[in-house]
Amino acid sequence: MRSRASREDGFGLIELLISMVVLNVGILALIAAFQSGAFALQRAGKLSSAAAIADIQMERYRALTYSAITLDTATFGTDMLNSVYASDEAFDQAQVTSTCTGVPDECRPIRTLTGPDGKPYRIDTYIVSDSVATSRPFKRVTIVVRDGRNLSGAALARIESTFDESTG
Repeated sequence: MRSRASREDGFGLIELLISMVVLNVGILALIAAFQSGAFALQRAGKLSSAAAIADIQMERYRALTYSAITLDTATFGTDMLNSVYASDEAFDQAQVTSTCTGVPDECRPIRTLTGPDGKPYRIDTYIVSDSVATSRPFKRVTIVVRDGRNLSGAALARIESTFDESTG
């Protein structure tokens, strides 16, 4: 009997080590899942904030008359030099510009603000005059919201609307 007992010496220790390794693998997988979920929630929050900001900005244009839907000439000249602004698909050399007195937020092609989540966002506004051959002229307003910290990144939200002379 003694020989059998000596062959099992340390067997409990090996079982304990194996069970601890299996438990650690399970705990680490659970932590990774929580971290992934937290990252997804953070990204979803940023996207919904950007969409709300874009919608609020577009509502400002809907409150204006057709002739007031323009970008400020003075600020537009320097903002055109911004490569991110000029490389967007909504950019057109023939942006609708005029002199805006007091430069309200609607007239700025590029502006930054802090969103409801406390994070910085950049709003790029594009206004292009266009017309259809058989119709009257209209202005196409595109609002693009980007992350205020990563300006070279992709757009978080994009909203576009057209306005004609019956607007306002």
